[in-house]
Amino acid sequence: MALLPALLLALLAGALAELPGCKIRVTSAALELVKQEGLRFLEQELETITIPDLYGRKGSFYYNISDVKVTQLQLISSELHFQPDQELLLHISNASLGLHFRRQLLYWFLGIYNFLSTFITSGMRFLLNQQICPVLHHAGTVLLNSLLDTVPVRSPVDELVGIDYSLLKDPVVSNGNLDMEFRGTFFPLTEGNWSFLNRAVEPQLEEEERMVYVAFSEFFFDSAMESYFQAGALQLTLVGDKVPSDLDMLLRATYFGSIVLLSPTVINSPLKLKLQAMSPPRCTIKPSGTTISVTASVTITLAPPLLPEVELSKMIMEARLSAKMTLRGKALRTKLDLRRFQIYSNQSALESLALIPLQTPLKTLLQIGVMPMLNERTWRGVQIPLPEGINFVREVVTNHAGFLTVGADLHFAKGLREVIDKNRPAVVMDSTVPPASAAAA
Repeated sequence: MALLPALLLALLAGALAELPGCKIRVTSAALELVKQEGLRFLEQELETITIPDLYGRKGSFYYNISDVKVTQLQLISSELHFQPDQELLLHISNASLGLHFRRQLLYWFLGIYNFLSTFITSGMRFLLNQQICPVLHHAGTVLLNSLLDTVPVRSPVDELVGIDYSLLKDPVVSNGNLDMEFRGTFFPLTEGNWSFLNRAVEPQLEEEERMVYVAFSEFFFDSAMESYFQAGALQLTLVGDKVPSDLDMLLRATYFGSIVLLSPTVINSPLKLKLQAMSPPRCTIKPSGTTISVTASVTITLAPPLLPEVELSKMIMEARLSAKMTLRGKALRTKLDLRRFQIYSNQSALESLALIPLQTPLKTLLQIGVMPMLNERTWRGVQIPLPEGINFVREVVTNHAGFLTVGADLHFAKGLREVIDKNRPAVVMDSTVPPASAAAA
């Protein structure tokens, strides 16, 4: 009987676990590129180390090694691979180092050259170890972490909504991949604590051929449309000369019977057309493609200046848009196309029949006046959580049931040195500690 409560608790925990809206897989194919760029950065760091002078006396032997500079560094053999429980493991062997220095040696008898050579070599090796190990540690734990700090976690997309890429749990490392799960949800900027329940299918990542794979569920896109809906962005109002002249004439002719009964001060008033989403649009992802379903109200009124508006008609519009996703640089972009369009009245079937002549001109209005504005916004894209200076190239988008995946390779648009120097943590000097030269004196 003790197993039953434990089973119920496990089922409850699974039911309450937050599903990811976005997943990212880094495959072993990316490690060679990351290794080469990382080693180049480490070589640049090691070539800038400052090696103190080596001087002193041993019996009748006096030595002074000064102006030591690293002239050449080669990390000949290195391996970077995933290792479970340790995430990434970098192994370097057979590294060589070239040095340039000035030396002063004084001794009172001959025949000790080999001893001096061994003594100097051992001393230089000791000094190098004292300098190189801290540099490697600093580069790995501080400087490279400053690069990871450039990954956007919670940031604005535009003036209305933001995106939350918080990690839901620790990355999972296998022998061939690094898998990460992100919240992947949009939110209105005016409501920072706003949350949207994820009921979508959990995205899955199984491919390993490309360097990186990113998966997005329907929830990712639904939360974007929910956020814009909450922000009041999914509406459009056209008044007067903003209404196409052909459509203005057709609407006035369609509602002529209602218009002629109005007072003369209202009859020639500007026409007003208002489109407003009645509920957040919904995304459907299938292997055959991605569609967006929209239900909106269309209100037609006369808007006399300084007088109340006169409503002529209110109808329901249902539209279905096809959505094509592409990845450029590190931005996920969307191009929308109007596929299906229907208007009807929720008052009576007879009124719906009367709206048939408006079907084509209103669809044309959407295609010419509304779709370009939507695409201008969606084509700006939303940034994928990648460090600064790294972009996607040669991307391939694949649709699945309930989610889509983007496979791509990586490209360093900027070198690690450039990005890290830009974001290098500031060094705060302690005024109570004297400079090195003063301390030596």
